[in-house]
Amino acid sequence: MLIAIDHGNKQIKTVHAMPFTSGLIQSDALGFGTDYLAYQGKYYALTDQRIPYRRDKTEDERFFILTLFAIAYEIEATEQYSDNLMRVQLAVGLPPAHFGVQAKRFTVYFEGRGAISFQFRGKAYAIFIESATCFPQSFSAAAATIKGLASIPKVLVVDIGGFTADYVCLRNGVPDMAACDSMESGVILLYNRIRTRANAELDILLEENEIDHILRGEDKDATPKIVALIEQESQEFINDLLSGLRERMIELKSGKVVFLGGGAKLLRRQIEVSGKIRQATFVEDINANAKGYEYLYRLQHGVR
Repeated sequence: MLIAIDHGNKQIKTVHAMPFTSGLIQSDALGFGTDYLAYQGKYYALTDQRIPYRRDKTEDERFFILTLFAIAYEIEATEQYSDNLMRVQLAVGLPPAHFGVQAKRFTVYFEGRGAISFQFRGKAYAIFIESATCFPQSFSAAAATIKGLASIPKVLVVDIGGFTADYVCLRNGVPDMAACDSMESGVILLYNRIRTRANAELDILLEENEIDHILRGEDKDATPKIVALIEQESQEFINDLLSGLRERMIELKSGKVVFLGGGAKLLRRQIEVSGKIRQATFVEDINANAKGYEYLYRLQHGVR
């Protein structure tokens, strides 16, 4: 059973299940609700309060527990549940800047655990992670979503995630390693800027999901001052990010420029009005990286 997981600092994404926030609470007793996961004598539930940024996600067991949630959700979504031991092959990914140093450590983090037993939503799960294969973010999503990639002379892919904004330039479908890196310019940094300023100037403590709702135009009760502050900070954030790319000699006004990731989807309007890009294409599917990991795994291993 192949399961692809995008371990975002803001959200966990798979191919078929709904994304969920990268946040956990742990307890010694079963709490209220049905979505508790029981593992090794502890109970875990998801929360909207994400885990603080981890450059190295193998520092503790929290991202492994989030992986168990992702596996269970994906098994439910694809109706592959079995009472017997389920053998799992994981396809995962890391930002380009972290890939060379952390890829081996990240795969070892999942492997060698033997049979893993846990309970979720009243069902007993028994899985064995046979292998974990790691792929670079951004390139994976592009490979799975951009048609005829090998025939396009130049494609710049910019993936705005939770903590990093990853970019890679593809020339006829091949990554140019001289134009491939990660900038610590994800939307978590924007949230921090907005929350700090709103607290200082308006004496308001904003939550991240409140900021998301306002940026998406879903909060009709927000005061004009809050909306104006969020809009200004968001536009400046995008302008700074695009200027940062230009400083790295990344050309935004020629060739095909593709934006993906939850941050790009959230800030699409700000990107389009920035005036720094000739023509931007957006991949709206925030599961694109997970789909890319699955695609590249199948390609690499000759699996249909």
